[in-house]
Amino acid sequence: MSSALLDHYPAGSAVHKAYEFAKNAHKDDMRESGDPYFTHCIEVAETVHAWHLDEASIAAALLHDTIEDTSVTFADIEKKFGKEICFLVDGLTKLKVIQYPEDAESQEVENLRKFVISFSKDLRVVIIKLADRLHNMQTLKFLPKERQEKIAWETAEIYAPLAYRLGMQKLSGELEDLSFPYIHPEEYRWLVESVSDSYTDRLKYVKRVQPALLRALSEHNIRPLRVDSRAKRYYSLYKKLVRYGMDFEKIYDLVALRIIVKTVEECYSVLGVIHQMWQPFPSQFDDYIARPKPNGYRSLHTTVFCIDNKIIEIQIRTQEMHEEAEMGIAAHWAYQQARVKKGYTQRNWKGVANRSELLWVEQLRNWQENFPDKEKFIQSLKVDFFKERIFVVTPDNEIIDLPRGATPVDFAYRIHSEIGDECVGAKVNKKIVPLDQELHSGEMVEIVTHKGKKPTEDWLRFVKTEQARGHIRSALRMKTRALRGRIATSFTEFKIANQDRPGYLKDVTAAFGELKINITYLQSQTDPRRTFSGVIVRSEVLTPSRIEKVLVKLKKIPGTREVTFKFVE
Repeated sequence: MSSALLDHYPAGSAVHKAYEFAKNAHKDDMRESGDPYFTHCIEVAETVHAWHLDEASIAAALLHDTIEDTSVTFADIEKKFGKEICFLVDGLTKLKVIQYPEDAESQEVENLRKFVISFSKDLRVVIIKLADRLHNMQTLKFLPKERQEKIAWETAEIYAPLAYRLGMQKLSGELEDLSFPYIHPEEYRWLVESVSDSYTDRLKYVKRVQPALLRALSEHNIRPLRVDSRAKRYYSLYKKLVRYGMDFEKIYDLVALRIIVKTVEECYSVLGVIHQMWQPFPSQFDDYIARPKPNGYRSLHTTVFCIDNKIIEIQIRTQEMHEEAEMGIAAHWAYQQARVKKGYTQRNWKGVANRSELLWVEQLRNWQENFPDKEKFIQSLKVDFFKERIFVVTPDNEIIDLPRGATPVDFAYRIHSEIGDECVGAKVNKKIVPLDQELHSGEMVEIVTHKGKKPTEDWLRFVKTEQARGHIRSALRMKTRALRGRIATSFTEFKIANQDRPGYLKDVTAAFGELKINITYLQSQTDPRRTFSGVIVRSEVLTPSRIEKVLVKLKKIPGTREVTFKFVE
């Protein structure tokens, strides 16, 4: 067995030595696919090489399973390859399996804690681990069904969001798409069938737009490096559809145009040309160049009424920004290495000048020490650090990232525990808002405090982060008040707008029955012309994943026009 990987490194290098060492260690091992186990090690190492990491990282990728799956010890690795490579392999060995979701055994949660500490000390650990997970997902079909689902959930809830937070947006999307068929098989099949025509139509439309755009840019002496189209990934599209009531007409970035130019100045020049040609869509412009996302992402996003008055999203960025978006923190390591080589010492990569000191990684290392309870640790990991993020701004123009659905109180506690405790009001974009108002990306948030003020128990009803919840509970205990816990909702209510027809209610009740959800209330009201009906269905409180399944089933019933839901206390 040979690998083209070895052609890039001299004989006697750490990569050559690791290749031969791992090949011998795994010589009797086979994968579930029937392939020699060492093929997995090669695939992981080649991915790490493609991400331009250093020689120690590639050697560690080749060796990453030797301690777990063979008789090789840490002492063997350190003696043969030195402390640096041994540290990387040790960090990778800490996290073999995350039992997910909340049924994790104590030892497995402890392994996760150790992994957090390892990668917060050296981010190469998590980059290699992500390469390992990518290949495991690409070969997931060979595993038993039960393991497929468990590994896919781990990937969607932990690894894909982690990749996103490291700026590796392409990888994050790949991991989500690979997970999608296993965690939501019915929804995946429905989406693939439903979206094929829409994708085809919109790709044709984008091809019509490109020549007109290129002509306009040429008239302004702007010559892009390239203009291409980007189709929205399936899982990302599915999550957005759930937020918009499964309505494809509300998804403006199903297919987007991407324009790559040479300089930041050209980015803004292109934006000006586009806005002269086509009217911008209100409130659909994001300047991630002036104000990058916390994971380093930079680009201009605008949505416009284009040819035939159709709505289209356009992204504008430089080549460096594009590399950042594709590779994230891995690109940072490549540039760091390039700086020390002759001819590259003057290169300045503004987006990640201090990326190795990512604040959230340090926060994650400190934060994990405060969760002795294993279930709270896993839950907080999912919500506070790895869930979908929003990006809001302080009055001092500092970007704060929070989980989607976060409130001003979550924001206040993210700034400082005292600010959270003494919070009496909030301003969003200089307007006073309720403390339970959901925040959105791009908003400027200011907290009004009063010295000596303490949080109320009602805050536990709407805060989203474990950080805020923990501080609130602590403050309530100090006030010797009985903590009643978070107020629970009493039921979930679905409202359905549908075309009136015989048998529709029967189809609705059958959909709930197939999902084994009890209906506690059902009402239908038909308009006077007997054309449309409004149906209200109530059930017990449902988890987000079960709500998604209900929405998909109801949307598929013939005659359904719109479905919304809410929690009612």
